[in-house]
Amino acid sequence: MCGDGVTAHVYRQIARREPRTPSPAVPADDRPSWQRPPAGRVIDLTHVLNPLFPHWPGDRPFEMRPVSRCSEDDFHANELMLHEHSGTHVDAPAHVRAGALTVDAIAPADLVAPLVVIDIADRAAVDPDTMLATADILAWEAAHGPLPARCLVAMNSGWHRRVAAPGKFLNIDADGYMRTPGFDPAAAAFLAEQRDVVAIASDTLSVDAGLATDFGAHLAALGSGLYAVEALAHLDAVPAAGALVIVGAPRHQGGSGGPARVLAFV
Repeated sequence: MCGDGVTAHVYRQIARREPRTPSPAVPADDRPSWQRPPAGRVIDLTHVLNPLFPHWPGDRPFEMRPVSRCSEDDFHANELMLHEHSGTHVDAPAHVRAGALTVDAIAPADLVAPLVVIDIADRAAVDPDTMLATADILAWEAAHGPLPARCLVAMNSGWHRRVAAPGKFLNIDADGYMRTPGFDPAAAAFLAEQRDVVAIASDTLSVDAGLATDFGAHLAALGSGLYAVEALAHLDAVPAAGALVIVGAPRHQGGSGGPARVLAFV
């Protein structure tokens, strides 16, 4: 953060400048290939993080405290207070195993991947405890061909539509258990051991089902060196196959995970 004298000087310099004349537009077809955006649409798979966003029971909720606001002598800035695993976020292998890969060390190439979406939303609508099973993966392959190399496999349970009502998103029953879908640990192990996958992902708070007590999906996937993405949004807006996903993982040293901006190119 700049000192008050530096900030005031910057504002005085900005005030003296003439408005910038926009550069003439370059026709899209004349731009070099590296300047052209990817073809198709960009779908934001990231929830907006705010203090009401559902969080794991016992974790600190997200907070944002104003530090300064735009004025003649200051910039707009906030202080953020949050748990690493808040909102749409990444779980690094270090989340489950000491000495494993931390979030800052995830290979950049593994954060850009073919996106595979396996839809179990119809089952989840009637059975919140349903899990994405190995049979669902094999059915996807029967319809679309083998999983692409170095892909991210996401479970679409339709759960993102509940996020505006935290109680429905967490879906905690009278006995205090979350009743939410997730990956069957056997399916997570199948992906980690028998397919070329970089990550698994869910539209719930966890890649494990809410009733899981041993967190088998986490252990099978992250314990094998994959990472996970949780609390994705809008998976029903991307196709089952053919999209590319970019996971904007954070890079704080030694982190077990952190909030991420996740974009799909369709």
